[in-house]
Amino acid sequence: MYNGDNLLYILTMLEAIEKVQRFSSKFVTAEDFFNAEDQLYFHASTHLLLAIGEESKKLEDELKQQFSAIPWRAIAGMRNRLAHDYRGIDFQLVFSVIRQDLPELKKALVDMLPLISYDKAELEVALQSPFYKHLSYLKSI
Repeated sequence: MYNGDNLLYILTMLEAIEKVQRFSSKFVTAEDFFNAEDQLYFHASTHLLLAIGEESKKLEDELKQQFSAIPWRAIAGMRNRLAHDYRGIDFQLVFSVIRQDLPELKKALVDMLPLISYDKAELEVALQSPFYKHLSYLKSI
């Protein structure tokens, strides 16, 4: 079993994924996503991708190794790029990551939960928080 500290990192990443998917779901093209509402959805999503990258660096290395199909270094690298290369953000790449990579990451994160040692009451309290309002599906875990 892995340290319970991983729970909040995973919950934060899952909530960010849920929000990004909500923000991007109505768009068919990267251009539409980028330009909508004066780039509101794009910027909100890049901020959440930044959070995902930051939280991914906090997960235990051994836990990440169990899910080696996930490109953990690339996730952290994207975080760094989003944080430090504002003018160089490729909106097509961001849209591609959202569509192609986030579903796989979400599945891996959900699969990690049973491997972590945490108090079930702690999860219930977290899921009642407005910070994790889109994660009600985890109540069955």
